[in-house]
Amino acid sequence: MTVDERRLDTTFWRMIVVYGHTRNIDKTQLVCDVIQAFPKVNWIVGKITLHDRGLSSPTEQSCVFEWETHRDSATDSARYLAAGATRSFWLRLKQDSLDACMPILSQALRDLPADAGSVTRKTALILESNSLLQFLKPSLFFAVVDPDREDFKDSAQTALAKANALILRGAAHDMDAPPSPLWMKVPAKLLQERPSVLQKPGEPLPRPLESLIHQMLDDAPSVEF
Repeated sequence: MTVDERRLDTTFWRMIVVYGHTRNIDKTQLVCDVIQAFPKVNWIVGKITLHDRGLSSPTEQSCVFEWETHRDSATDSARYLAAGATRSFWLRLKQDSLDACMPILSQALRDLPADAGSVTRKTALILESNSLLQFLKPSLFFAVVDPDREDFKDSAQTALAKANALILRGAAHDMDAPPSPLWMKVPAKLLQERPSVLQKPGEPLPRPLESLIHQMLDDAPSVEF
């Protein structure tokens, strides 16, 4: 058997994309909650960020892809491993360069060694990204929103319309609180049509999300990537 034949070589994936309408809304915690709720799944997990978002620019390259090798570093990709992910990575890219970086990401996933997966466990991919939806349709798309945060661009409304579920943070937990800025910007029809769940800090993955993920895992991989 050649080296190439020993690759994971997964062309079609079960894929979850996690989105947040603003920064510092802890999308990473939701990703970790998913990993911990399904410990028997081979989770390949990644974070996609821009160089200009307060991160240390690694080089002048358009794309920098790195597999995480430590569980105890200060990166979100390390948090994925600590939560139980099989492999994790961090893809940093320049503004408007995701199109050029997609082949690099796709090749890195195809080149995973066979031991990154298992014939006895299902493999799935989770990507934490606010820009990936323009290139593919994932199996599941979860949007994390905080009604108290005013940073709510028109592009966020477009993204939320595609979500399989909304995960509410912040004062959304206090149903007696005054209307928050977000609800004034999100069409009422969208809130009625999209399942929404409250998740307080420290709570496990909400059951409605578990049900959606169980269904995804029962289905055959269908996202070509």
